[in-house]
Amino acid sequence: MDGASAQTSRPAVAPTREDADAAVARTRGMSTDLRGCAVLGPDGEALAASGDLERWQEAAAVLLGAADLAADEPFDSVHVGTEDGEVFAVRHGELAMVAVSDRFALASLMLFDMRNALRELARGASG
Repeated sequence: MDGASAQTSRPAVAPTREDADAAVARTRGMSTDLRGCAVLGPDGEALAASGDLERWQEAAAVLLGAADLAADEPFDSVHVGTEDGEVFAVRHGELAMVAVSDRFALASLMLFDMRNALRELARGASG
């Protein structure tokens, strides 16, 4: 990614932990199927999570890294379904959100809600 495109996708100011906590709470409130989620900042640090920040950060790094290795460019969204549940990841600019849900969650709605949460978070950080 060149410097010009990196600047256009980067929030002018990093989101606060309080704003990231609010994004996690909103996302959790939108889906009864959601088991947990985390918001990651530009450097991959977990800004907020529904559980232990360090564990979410480590797990998210593995998931996001694997998704990026599978393509020639960073991913936009990821959905992995297993017998036990589903995992989602979404990027918006330099922010990312990772979520885990019960099995058979409506993927399109989950990804939509996650994207909206990140857009609002980025807009709040830049505004």
